[in-house]
Amino acid sequence: MTSANATPDYAGDVECNVAWAQLQANPKVQLVDVRTSAEWNFVGVPDLSGIGRATLCVEWQRYPDMAIDPGFVGRTGEQLRQAGADENTPVFFICRSGARSRAAAKAMAAAGFAHAYNVAGGFEGDLDQDRHRGNRNGWKAAGLPWRQG
Repeated sequence: MTSANATPDYAGDVECNVAWAQLQANPKVQLVDVRTSAEWNFVGVPDLSGIGRATLCVEWQRYPDMAIDPGFVGRTGEQLRQAGADENTPVFFICRSGARSRAAAKAMAAAGFAHAYNVAGGFEGDLDQDRHRGNRNGWKAAGLPWRQG
């Protein structure tokens, strides 16, 4: 799978429906949610239980100081390997709207994960006209499975 906007830094951005289709089609494909523990608990997480798997949750930035976690690459690589993935497995990174997950995908690509993708629109998507998330784009707006906390 290739992305139309792949760069040398990472495999590229894909829409959430593309990530979901890949997760359903290939049991080795992984989804890594890089938001904070507060977001996972209060906003929700993608629910992969229907396909017999779990979203890997690894903070890119540590809550509450929001400093980038220097151990992110090592911890994520370890969790991916435990889930049966390797450096050639497609891995999709998701955050609230796509910025942190793009940075995480780039970091993992630099660490040798050749198929590190960013989920464009993220979990909650962009702000709508009323400055609310979850209505315009992203995982939740697409009606993909998720669970609260």
